[in-house]
Amino acid sequence: MRTLFVPLAVMALAVPPAFSQPAAGSNPSPIRHTAAATAEPAGPLDLRSALALALRFNPGLSSASREREAGDAAVLQAGAWPNPVFEAQVEDLRRGNRTTTLQLSQPIELGGKRAARVTAAERARDQAASALLARRSELRASVITMFFELLAAQERLRLAQDSVGLAETATRTAANRVAAGKVSPLEESRARVAEAGIRVELLQAEGALRSARQQLAALWGNPNPRFTQADGALDRLPADAAAADVEGRLSAAPVLRQARLEVERRQALSDLEQARRVPDVTVSLGAKRVPADEGMGSGSSRNQVVVGLSVPLPIFDTNRGNVAEALSREEKARDELAAAELQLGADVARATERLRSARATALTLQRDALPGAEAAYKAAARGFELGKFSFLEALDAQRTLFQVRNQHLLAVADAHRAAAELDRLLGIGADEETPDAAPAVR
Repeated sequence: MRTLFVPLAVMALAVPPAFSQPAAGSNPSPIRHTAAATAEPAGPLDLRSALALALRFNPGLSSASREREAGDAAVLQAGAWPNPVFEAQVEDLRRGNRTTTLQLSQPIELGGKRAARVTAAERARDQAASALLARRSELRASVITMFFELLAAQERLRLAQDSVGLAETATRTAANRVAAGKVSPLEESRARVAEAGIRVELLQAEGALRSARQQLAALWGNPNPRFTQADGALDRLPADAAAADVEGRLSAAPVLRQARLEVERRQALSDLEQARRVPDVTVSLGAKRVPADEGMGSGSSRNQVVVGLSVPLPIFDTNRGNVAEALSREEKARDELAAAELQLGADVARATERLRSARATALTLQRDALPGAEAAYKAAARGFELGKFSFLEALDAQRTLFQVRNQHLLAVADAHRAAAELDRLLGIGADEETPDAAPAVR
């Protein structure tokens, strides 16, 4: 009987053991979020450093990276062969009548199941890789948006501080004129009320600045920002979106890439369910030791070779329901791809128009409104000091100037937000390890 185990051993060694497969991601290197606070500079922070910190320490990006690693492991598992089955059977426990059977069975997949399973796992892995790129693009857009929001908050604080200084000057001037008997005390009261209102705006600007700093630092997992200020040029408008470049990038947008991969994955799953309709076979090889009184009546026990073939009969379960479900989900994925194309076109058109409108508004205010408002305020302030204008006229000129400055500030910030949104939709900058210091020029 010993010689009969030679072919059994050959069959067992022909199949790679499960423990020989490497475990993907067995040595994970988790991101220490506390390291973000150490890596963050204690002084000014520019956009390039902010992007580098976010790409290195953002928890959502790390999660997407783990999902891609899981996809690699799923592909590895999908390509594994079925394990052989070893069986031992004893009939009749009495020594003289005992029959012992040892058998090794190997399932054999037919119909291309393994290839279809691997293809489906590869498409899922590609989806995870695409989702990682999309997450990088979204993170990049968020960092750019938050960075310019912080620059805008810093500028608003500076304008509020300038407003307080001008209000203090107006209050002193009004008090001096009241003391000189040139105006009534009502002018001084109005000046002090206006100064109090501007100080409230200063407090609001300080709170908005603190909130903007925390939101930016939260993108790399630091709840207590160390950097002192954002270092950048807020008045640098992003480039306008060229229609040809936008149209050329639409097909490679992350949302469309994800939708196309979903269609391919669903198609692979449909092929897998079709392949499962073909029954698998199980080949068995073993040895059977029979007692002396069996067989041909020899005086000693004999060994017999056992060869078997097992084939399930697909009579009641033909996998028809799973095939129909897979085909329906494949068609659903195609419909979602078409819907994503339409939605992406609308979103890109809206972001492009928003960028153009914000750029035009900022340029118009900078070219036409700001110089006139500054000249009118200087004239009104000088005339108030000389007694040619009333305090209300000077105050009105001051408020007009700061309203125009704030409108220009909002338009510039909105232009940067629109440019970052367009970059996110088109997936610009997703592959960059060291991103640019400004939104991508299209």
